[in-house]
Amino acid sequence: MVRVKSIQGDYTKKVILVVVDSLMAQAIDKGLGQNELPNFQFLIKNGQYYKGMVSSFPTMSVTIDSSLITGTYPDGHRVPGLTWYSEQEKRLISYGTGPMEAIKLGVDNVLADALVHLNGKHLNPKLPTIYEELGRSGMKSGSINGLIYRGTKDHNLSIPLWMQAPASLPGTIPVKGPDFLTLGSLSDPLKGIQELPDGLTRRMGLNNQHSIKTAQYLIKANQLPDFLYVYLPDLDQKIHKKGLSKLEGIKAVDRQLQTLLQSFGSPKEALDKAIFIIIGDSGMTKILPAPDHPVIELASFFHDYKILRQGESVTEDTEIILAVNETMAYVYNLKSDKLKDIAHLLRADPRIDVISWKEEGWIYAISGGTSKQMRFKPSGTLVDNYQQKWTVEQELEVLDLKSDAKHRSIQYGKYPDVLRRLSGALHSHPGEFLVVTAKPGYELADVNSPTHKGGGGHGAFGQMESLVPLIIIGTDQKPQYLRIVDLKPFILKLLIK
Repeated sequence: MVRVKSIQGDYTKKVILVVVDSLMAQAIDKGLGQNELPNFQFLIKNGQYYKGMVSSFPTMSVTIDSSLITGTYPDGHRVPGLTWYSEQEKRLISYGTGPMEAIKLGVDNVLADALVHLNGKHLNPKLPTIYEELGRSGMKSGSINGLIYRGTKDHNLSIPLWMQAPASLPGTIPVKGPDFLTLGSLSDPLKGIQELPDGLTRRMGLNNQHSIKTAQYLIKANQLPDFLYVYLPDLDQKIHKKGLSKLEGIKAVDRQLQTLLQSFGSPKEALDKAIFIIIGDSGMTKILPAPDHPVIELASFFHDYKILRQGESVTEDTEIILAVNETMAYVYNLKSDKLKDIAHLLRADPRIDVISWKEEGWIYAISGGTSKQMRFKPSGTLVDNYQQKWTVEQELEVLDLKSDAKHRSIQYGKYPDVLRRLSGALHSHPGEFLVVTAKPGYELADVNSPTHKGGGGHGAFGQMESLVPLIIIGTDQKPQYLRIVDLKPFILKLLIK
């Protein structure tokens, strides 16, 4: 029997956070204009709608989810990206970017990183998650298919036989999570109670229908916890393949939101009983079609270096390691060459947007295809619109910044909250490395990286990838700032009186 019902009683509003992977305001607005999203229309009419909430960086789901659940950027939560290099373990970490990379890196490593290490040790154990804070306050919480779920309660992931053998994984893996934890067919508290779409062809239950049906059960059975996280992943894959212009994916999300609202009896009853927060995690940029050569092969810049090839072990001879996150990459330098020398190899390509590194307390950034350079560091006399203080020198146009010495202010242009987000990525894990981003229309690649020619991609920190919609219904309150890192304190404020 599932027992996760709020101990606060039926008369306190629950908070339901719906995270729609790659939901963009442009798609919502287009669908509203064509009268094809009646449920988004209802929610926006009865709530607050913001189009410019700033995501984390890199704009990859695993890092963004970590920022959402902990309320910090990667320098706090320590999950640098979907792919990154661990100096301590001397290997590339990947949580699963595609079948070819999984094969090259080793299926056992990819699955162990995603299922065991991500929540178990990579996510900063000293940093409390929203589930841990709610648990310590005597409140109930739940995660439906969330990537980051560490909490205070014991659960077991059940590993199917076909996955155990190639991955050298045990049949069950103990994990810590919220009171209610669903992770597709790997953790299914409703097994034997509710029939769910969780077969191999349905991505082991990591799909929208599985998430909605699970939430629907909790609502109808009067078992809602105080806080419920619901992850809807399907839209992301549709945009990756078909690009940004198609509305089929968001129309499906609209119908699924209707199912969620009707589970309460009616949309009006839903708003009486719960606060709904609906967000995207990142946007996407359109990747140019194949004839326009949109893929930047990073290895081609380092002919004179010994690059770690996927599947190989790091040796004393290894000089460069590439960790690609679609339109962003970490480039690790294991030898004595200065990072700025390696950066200058990359800057010749005009398809590359920004190359950045840290050096002696400063963060340096240069533009691809130009000779422009700037540097910055935390603290100083310039204050941004998030009340963060900075010292900024040289050519500010590299990061599209404008400063006002008279008012001691700094404004962001096409890279939202870029100083804090770039600093967060560069201080997210030990090592000597560059952060590299591609210009809109292009994506970075290593030998077996998945590419999305003619489709959509994310990873970098431009507006298209960084600004996501936020819809709040059931309360007049809003976060202090419109950033994903500000959602955790906002939700805690709604729940803990």
